[in-house]
Amino acid sequence: MTDPVDILVIAAHPDDAEFGAAGTVAKWIREGRQAAYLICTSGEKGTTDPTLTPEMLSGIREEEQRAAARTLSVQSVTFLREPDQGLEDTPGFRKLIVRMIRTFRPAIVMTSDPYRRYIWHRDHRIIGQVVLDAVFPFARDRLAYPDLLAEDLMPHKVRELYFWGTEDINFRSDITQTFDLKIAALRCHASQVREFNRGDPVEWLRQRCREMAAGESFGLAEAFHRVEAPP
Repeated sequence: MTDPVDILVIAAHPDDAEFGAAGTVAKWIREGRQAAYLICTSGEKGTTDPTLTPEMLSGIREEEQRAAARTLSVQSVTFLREPDQGLEDTPGFRKLIVRMIRTFRPAIVMTSDPYRRYIWHRDHRIIGQVVLDAVFPFARDRLAYPDLLAEDLMPHKVRELYFWGTEDINFRSDITQTFDLKIAALRCHASQVREFNRGDPVEWLRQRCREMAAGESFGLAEAFHRVEAPP
């Protein structure tokens, strides 16, 4: 049996969690909570380098994600190895996410916002929706998947969801003290950092975090849409 964790971060690709939530994850880990990563694809299509095959890139990106998780002291990283650019909201995939939620039994689940409009990676949209449905009602309801009960995967009630990449912000997390850790973790994704086309990624991200902290008493933030799950 896998030990329960306080926080389960469910991302479509390696590096999504670092861009979206690593400062908050690092802060909560410093406070004594345990976190695990669930990465749905290996990001095997995320390159412009013509010398890389999907098989080569998936190995690189998985190792980069493991290094980033170690930097943050994340307890474990699980790769589902679903197809990059191919996530779909299917009964089978939903059940797989329910299985993972019942395995890790987190109080908090973090993922990408499924309701961001227009330009948004389709995998981000799909995983956000699948996670939302998996948390409520499927992971909670005893008879949603009776066969999982035979595997001792009992119903589990997640308490909170945090969606990054949201346009509907209702929670800002102070990451002033963990921004450097966020950057250190992001630098582990070297294959992706060099693909960044918006100038210096550190300065771009610092400015983004300043903007997300606007109106708060702290200087740097990650922003989320936070939902309390029904009992």
